[in-house]
Amino acid sequence: PPSLPSSRKLEMLLSALGLPVEDAPTDLLWSLVVHTGFWVSICFVVGTATGNVSQVDKLWSLLPAVYAWQIAIWSNLHPRSVLMAILATLWAARLTYNFARRGGYTWPPWKGEEDYRWPILRKTKPLNNPWVWMAFNLGFICFYQQYLLLLIVLPQAEAAGTRDASELNYFDWICAVMFLGLLMMEYVADQQQYDFQTEKYRLINSQKPLYGEYKLGFLRTGCWSLSRHPNYFCEQSIWVVWYLFSVASKNKLINWTVIGSVLLVLLFQGSAAFSEGISAKKYPAYKEYQATVPCFVPISSAIYRPFWNPKGDEHADAAVAAVGPAAKSEDSVAARVKRRSSARRRTDE
Repeated sequence: PPSLPSSRKLEMLLSALGLPVEDAPTDLLWSLVVHTGFWVSICFVVGTATGNVSQVDKLWSLLPAVYAWQIAIWSNLHPRSVLMAILATLWAARLTYNFARRGGYTWPPWKGEEDYRWPILRKTKPLNNPWVWMAFNLGFICFYQQYLLLLIVLPQAEAAGTRDASELNYFDWICAVMFLGLLMMEYVADQQQYDFQTEKYRLINSQKPLYGEYKLGFLRTGCWSLSRHPNYFCEQSIWVVWYLFSVASKNKLINWTVIGSVLLVLLFQGSAAFSEGISAKKYPAYKEYQATVPCFVPISSAIYRPFWNPKGDEHADAAVAAVGPAAKSEDSVAARVKRRSSARRRTDE
């Protein structure tokens, strides 16, 4: 008997997974799956050949916009789909710029620095086994992350490519405003971090003494005084808002494309936890920062009191001791932490 078309096979797979096949544009999905598979292969081969597994990072800010325009064209330039593609392009331009100015792109393109977390992870068991590491590179770094990039964009197909997709409405414009607002917040957070790191390494390279936050080693003012990862918070929120475009189209809160934003949020939980483990070992005052500033959702430290450490007094004392003479400065972060902790004690008393 003749073999089934690829799109029909994908439809059967979606049905087996319990997904609503009647709402899934399987011909588009199959095209996107093949497209993504090409980049999975490229990243794995190049990463294995060069020993630099950060090839996905070079594509992270680019592919969602490419997929968005592929979907927009497939939808015959449905107004909602075009709006989403424009937003994805703005997102891609900002993130690509931020990645490029930090030296993310080089020539030849497969060279450049590897993400600092991969060498650390590569030394842990069982990933220190070359074959296990190769499997991890293929399965998680290349396959999972590349297809996650596709999954987070798929709400666009649901929002504009199905037979019952509505025209643009007020909720679409609310989503667009939220998307742009979060994009601006992410830009501000990344700019603050970039300025801080640039100045810190300027002082280090010129062999000048570090002071204040630079002696602490990490940024904790501006957006970073409200959240330990304000850029991560914005990034996760951006793709949750992106999903809401499909809600605007269908007037139904949950549809099958929600899996992309859910998996992205879970990825950021693990990524942040791993990064913070490194920072806590590297910077003595970081544990105080963790105890007094929330991980993602921006909250003023004046009201943030986690249940495991409602005052943060011991951590504040450790922060002051960690920076030594810098704590004597009225402008030093550790001194402000100490004063804030004392104010809390007076309030509680």
